[in-house]
Amino acid sequence: MEQVDVLIIGAGPAGAVSSAWLNKNKYKVLVLEKQKFPRFVIGESLLPHCMDHLAEVGFIDNVKKHGFQIKTGASFYRGDHKTDFLFADQFTNGWSWTWQVKRADFDNILINSAIEQGVPVKFECEVKTVESNDTVQVTTYTDNSGKTHTVKSRFIIDASGYGRVLPRMFNLDAPVSTPPRGAVFCHIQDTKRKPEESGNIFIHSFNENSAWIWVIPFSDQTTSIGVVSDSSLVQDFYADNGAKFLQHIRNFPELKGRFTSEKTVFEPRTILNYAVGVKQLFGPGYVLCGNSTEFLDPVFSSGVTLATGSGIRAAKLTHKTLSGEKVDWMNDYENILRRGIDVFRTFVLGWYNGDMQTIIYSKTMDPELKRQICSVLAGYVWDENNPVVKKHKTLVPTLAKVIKINQSDPV
Repeated sequence: MEQVDVLIIGAGPAGAVSSAWLNKNKYKVLVLEKQKFPRFVIGESLLPHCMDHLAEVGFIDNVKKHGFQIKTGASFYRGDHKTDFLFADQFTNGWSWTWQVKRADFDNILINSAIEQGVPVKFECEVKTVESNDTVQVTTYTDNSGKTHTVKSRFIIDASGYGRVLPRMFNLDAPVSTPPRGAVFCHIQDTKRKPEESGNIFIHSFNENSAWIWVIPFSDQTTSIGVVSDSSLVQDFYADNGAKFLQHIRNFPELKGRFTSEKTVFEPRTILNYAVGVKQLFGPGYVLCGNSTEFLDPVFSSGVTLATGSGIRAAKLTHKTLSGEKVDWMNDYENILRRGIDVFRTFVLGWYNGDMQTIIYSKTMDPELKRQICSVLAGYVWDENNPVVKKHKTLVPTLAKVIKINQSDPV
C-alpha cells in the first residue's frame, strides 16, 4: 500500500498547481490522471487572473517558452457594433495580459512543470473506489495494465475536471438552473488573419442573441472557432460531420470571408449539456476544485481561472488542515469560491437574458464602469473593491434597465 500526505485526482490545471504548491511546502503528494498527456480539451482562452496562480507555483517561465499567443483583451461583436475590453485598462491592479492556448500543450506544460519540481504523477490510472473520513482516505486505482493498487492518504484533492470522480462516487451532483446548451467547434487554418485580429478573443452574437461564435487565434496561424447555443441548434449544426457549422462560419457576414476557403485542422466536434453543479465543495478528508465543482458556460472563459484559483486555495487550506490548524472549510473555501462563481454566473445569465449584452453593446458606456466590467472579464471576481463584483446581482439588471430606458436604440 502506497502512503502519501495528499492524493490529487487529475493532472489538469487545478491538479498541477495544487500539487506543485503542496510539494513546495514539503508534502508528499501523488497525482493520479486517467488519461495519457498530452490530450485534447476545450477551454483555450485564459484570463489574466490565472497568471497570478501560475506565477505563485513557478510555472510562468516554462509556459512562456512555448510561444503561445498573447491575449490582451476581449472583443464583442453584434452586427456592425464592436466593443473592446483591454485588460491593460481594468479597475483591478492585476495582470494586463495572458495567453490563448491549445490546451493539450498548455496542460502538458503545467503538469510537466510540477513533475520537474518533484511531483510524482501517474498517468493512465483510473480511480475505482474511495473510502473517506476525517483522518485517513483509502483509494484504489487501476493502472494501464489493469493492475489494482491501493494508496492511503491524509487528504484528497479532487481536480478530476469533467471526470468528476468524487461527485459521482459520493452522489454530490446537483441540477443546474440554466437551459441545456452545447457547443460545436473545430480548429481551422487562419492564413488571412490581420495582425489586429490576434491579440483578443472575439465573440460574435447572432440568432437574436441566443447564440454566439467564439474565435480564439493561436500563434501558429490556426484558430479555434465554435458556436454555442441551445442543444437543438448545436445538434443541427453538428449533423453531417458539421456541415451547417462549417457553412455558417465560412459565410458569417461579420467574419468577412476570413475562413471561407480555409482547411480545418480537425473536423467539427461537439459537447452538449456541459453545465454542471455540485451540492457541496468539501467533505470529510476531501475537497473539490476546478470543474469538479461547477462549470457554467464558456462565454466569459472562466474555466481555467476558476480551476487554478480553487487549486491554489485548496492546497493552502489542506496545508493548514494537515498542520493541525482548525479550518473552517465552509467560510474559508466554499463560500469564497462560490462568491467568485456567482459573479461569473450573473454575467452568464445576463448574457443569455440580454442584460449583459445591453450593457456591453451600449454606445455610451461610462468609462469607469467599463474598467470595472473589464476586471471581471480578466477573472478578478474576488475583488470586493470593484463595485461590479460587490453588487453584481442588483447592478447588472438595474443598469441594463436604465440603458434601455435612456437609449434611443435599445437592444
